Amino acid sequence: MPGKVALLTAGGFAPCLSSAVGGLIQRYTEIAPEREIIAYRHGYQGLLEGEYYTITPAVRQSAGLLHTFGGSPIGNSRVKLTNEKDLLARRLIQPGENALKVAADRLVADGVEILHTIGGDDTNTTAADLAAYLREHDYELTVVGLPKTIDNDVVPIRTSLGARTAAEYGAIFARNIVAEHNSVARQLIVHEVMGRNCGWLTGATAHEYRNWLDTLAWLPDIGLSREAWEVHAVYVPEDAFDVDDEAIRLREIMDRVGNVTIFLSEGAGVEAIVREMEEAGEEVPRDAFGHVRLDKINPGSWFAHQFAERLGAEKVLVQKSGYFARSAAPVEYDVDLISEMCDLAVESALEGVPGVIGHDEERGDELRAIEFERIKGGKPFDVTQDWFTEMLRQIGQPMPKSTAPLSD
Repeated sequence: MPGKVALLTAGGFAPCLSSAVGGLIQRYTEIAPEREIIAYRHGYQGLLEGEYYTITPAVRQSAGLLHTFGGSPIGNSRVKLTNEKDLLARRLIQPGENALKVAADRLVADGVEILHTIGGDDTNTTAADLAAYLREHDYELTVVGLPKTIDNDVVPIRTSLGARTAAEYGAIFARNIVAEHNSVARQLIVHEVMGRNCGWLTGATAHEYRNWLDTLAWLPDIGLSREAWEVHAVYVPEDAFDVDDEAIRLREIMDRVGNVTIFLSEGAGVEAIVREMEEAGEEVPRDAFGHVRLDKINPGSWFAHQFAERLGAEKVLVQKSGYFARSAAPVEYDVDLISEMCDLAVESALEGVPGVIGHDEERGDELRAIEFERIKGGKPFDVTQDWFTEMLRQIGQPMPKSTAPLSD
């Protein structure tokens, strides 16, 4: 009897998790129906605790339903197998235990021969740690990952699952938020988009939103003008800019148009915010992976504070599209990409080839199982791409200067 296949999703949500789970189940049912499948609940947490769903014949038959939902039916968590302090605090391991060994032993006890991890760089670097441990200790198990992150910042993968969907839904969110521009005179709107270290999603969201503007007719004689609905600034971590210079440019727009809308990557300006907090003696909140808790430091509010008085804004509206966008069901582009990657993930796993499935930018964009040791996060957004620089030119924003931190 062949060993079991195990699935887990981990990290933050992206519009691909449910669909990827469905795609893997469908593919195994098509080409290896004899394989029993289980799904660990809440990612690595469930693996350590030994809690999982058994994929029943009824689930196999209706797995296609999972393509129509966002989120993850099997649950996520932000658990890192090498963060001993956090694991002890959560009581997921006992003092003196090695979490990698606990996880490996659990996989063996559960009869797992293939493990599919669906997540971002943290999930897949954790999978790499686990795969290395399994290899070093002669465990017979193959780990194959799928890349999930709305930031689209996994090296060397061209496109992460769910990123395109997140941009489209962030643009949909923006339609109603920007409609608020005329609720008062001189309103400043800050649309905060997810993206810790990479501005791709912010740029792509602004681009999708402006594509929608291109499809509309306008009536400026009664105040319905493209300029009022426009994106007036796009700020990403990779583009250094001067707040004072931008305030002068945006003040002219506020005086002339009556409102200003900024699309802001949540990671833009974080270094300046952290520096300000540390200089004030404040503790910087961080998660289990050591990342600054962006929900606690509120970059959107910080930016709004920087600009509000300079622009003479009478009202400031800060809105975050992250949870709306990341929990969406995948659009057609991503469903097709998920299907393509799931097919190769299953084939690679059955052939005993480990790695993370993706179009390898360093090998001619070939879709392959990329070696775990080559996977890392933090791929910067290329702000020199034509579509991005053309968008900045159209909205009157200066061309990108550098990838240096934000000047404050």
